[in-house]
Amino acid sequence: MTGSDRDPVLVVGGGPVGLTVANLLAARGIPLVLVERNTSTSDEAKAISLDDESLRTLQAAGLAEQVLDIVVPGTGTRYYDRKGRPLFHARGPGPYQLGYPFKNQFAQPELEKVLLDALKSRPEADIRFSTELVGVEENPDGTGVTAAIRTAGATAPEVVRASWLLACDGGRSTVRELRGIPMTGSSHTQVWLVADTTGDPHDERYGMHRGTPDRPTVIVPGRDGRCRYEFLLHSGECEKGTRPSFETVRRLVEPYRSLTESQIERVTAYTFNAVIADRWRDGHALLLGDAAHMMPPFAGQGLNSGIRDAANLCWKIDDVWHGRAGQQLVDTYEAERRPHASAMVRYSQRLGDIVMTTDPRRALVRDLTARTLLQTPAGRRYLTEMRFRPRARHDAGLVIGGHPLTGTQLPQPRVLVPPSLRPHLLDEVLGDAYALLGIDVPAAAWRRFDGPHWPDDRVRIKRIDVLLGDRLPPVRGPREAVADADGRLGEVLAAARNRFVLVKPDRYIAAVMGPDDILPVAAALQQETT
Repeated sequence: MTGSDRDPVLVVGGGPVGLTVANLLAARGIPLVLVERNTSTSDEAKAISLDDESLRTLQAAGLAEQVLDIVVPGTGTRYYDRKGRPLFHARGPGPYQLGYPFKNQFAQPELEKVLLDALKSRPEADIRFSTELVGVEENPDGTGVTAAIRTAGATAPEVVRASWLLACDGGRSTVRELRGIPMTGSSHTQVWLVADTTGDPHDERYGMHRGTPDRPTVIVPGRDGRCRYEFLLHSGECEKGTRPSFETVRRLVEPYRSLTESQIERVTAYTFNAVIADRWRDGHALLLGDAAHMMPPFAGQGLNSGIRDAANLCWKIDDVWHGRAGQQLVDTYEAERRPHASAMVRYSQRLGDIVMTTDPRRALVRDLTARTLLQTPAGRRYLTEMRFRPRARHDAGLVIGGHPLTGTQLPQPRVLVPPSLRPHLLDEVLGDAYALLGIDVPAAAWRRFDGPHWPDDRVRIKRIDVLLGDRLPPVRGPREAVADADGRLGEVLAAARNRFVLVKPDRYIAAVMGPDDILPVAAALQQETT
């Protein structure tokens, strides 16, 4: 069966994760139907931070430049001690490791508009707002699902056949409920007030976590005078699910600014969950984003984790839909993503417990520990480079061999590309398929990939010569070639010199191969993708 004979993908949920999924699939030529129960995209600023990995994913959908127009290129987070004094500034692992700023503030309605406008221009997408999923069943022949969707005002549901159902419908996921998938974890009872304001005087490009035990506070300035304030509420100030009064909001923000009622875009009182779905795949239905995992907001990783899900899954759906891989490739989605998502949930909880503690003694210990760490170079790096944050790495799934780089994400430095030799971001050269990078390998070494043992004829693999050091790439050659533009590529790949690096379409490294590793890697790749 060819791709044109197959049913579209059904994406349930038109929030930022669902819109990202839809754009990634459409960019790969896959027809899709997106349904969203609400009448339009959100007008509320919920998520407010995009990290560099998310921007890299949006680059793959051709949307990075449009999104950069609506974000603040941030400089991380500044943490304050129990007395409100600056403690340290966590800027992240280094400048533009993945091609973009490490942390970027934005307004969710603006992001959703950019994503929706782009999706409307793609002929592959059938977008339906005011439409909800009301039922779904697996097809008896194993080809996908049959879903019932109901549009507002319709007298009866419409039946839609889909090759895959991707649930991006949030923490109260209808898909998860229909498939009977429970979530495991904990719900927190602390009530927080969040207020999105305009006309704000803050012009910092970083978030501020104020760890005063009597009133833990988060402040995140945005573009055009927007600013988010989050305050831990005391007992009796406001109940969960009720709208805080203007007087309560005004009193809480008074130490930082004056406020009128018209300057409040959104205000609510909420608690948070730390939960993970017990399984992420049920037949041809898969969970992404909050449908699969929910976490406290303190690490700013809720939306970013959902976009990681999208980046990991969409290329696999593409390969299976186009007949380049078997359905077992989709099983690697949960194997690769669950460990890191679970670690992010735990990390978000732990960060909140430490940074936002209400115990004065614990706050004192926190501050003394941080100031002690700052006295040593290793301690400073640990805090300021955020080495305490779980590192994204694939230890299971489509990973082959035990090289230290295997399973890690390939950074995105700038490279020189002939014939113009103008610097380009690395992903512009890698394309949307697998990439096989020869790191300073001799030309003869490439011959080991010729023959039926290497799956080039079925799995799309782009071959690229990578030259480290201060050298020019050849203008003409048997393969594309790139050279290190500024030394950063050499910093990353020096450990793979004279080897081949197989990079998956989501930019994670599947294998690092010497001459004796090529046949075993080829066999493993065949097994995972057949």
